[in-house]
Amino acid sequence: MNRLLITTSVITATIALLLSATVSGTENFPQVRVETTAGSFVIEMDRNRSPLTVENFLNYVESGFYEGTLFHRVIENFVVQGGGYTIDLELKEPSAPVVNESGNGISNTRGSVAMARSNDPHSANSQFFINLADNDRLDPTPARWGYAVFGDVIEGMEVIDAIGTRPTTIKGTLSDTPSVPVIIERVVLITDQ
Repeated sequence: MNRLLITTSVITATIALLLSATVSGTENFPQVRVETTAGSFVIEMDRNRSPLTVENFLNYVESGFYEGTLFHRVIENFVVQGGGYTIDLELKEPSAPVVNESGNGISNTRGSVAMARSNDPHSANSQFFINLADNDRLDPTPARWGYAVFGDVIEGMEVIDAIGTRPTTIKGTLSDTPSVPVIIERVVLITDQ
């Protein structure tokens, strides 16, 4: 009988812990609504697996950095990339780069959101991309760094797909830029999840 009480107490405590984790889970999985001239979509981030990258992205969101930036790189069946260039195709001054968290176990699958970077694995700052297809070649291997995935599009993937099929052109030093600009009007943290 005593063992039953102890087991019941442990189960009750475990359930309470799980329920409290679920309630406060939104802190670990923050969401943002990205409003663009082509429509809106929602990104849910994974702070458990990509804490530095999520914090980096949210800092840009909270500062309003993304407002008035373009999706400047669109490659059909590959990626839609934005978050760094103004409407005039001028590169915005980003904050310091973030440490590459590509070894977090999240793959570059369709709808996932990852950080863009140069050949330097730890050079990601404000620019992000959304995978239009499963792009496992962007994942890390034992021989090289990958591109850090930190979230997923959980609503509005049809907007991303539509952006991904837009005609593109070369503008200045940028190739694969939509002929008709797709502008990020604002990115808003969703607090009432």
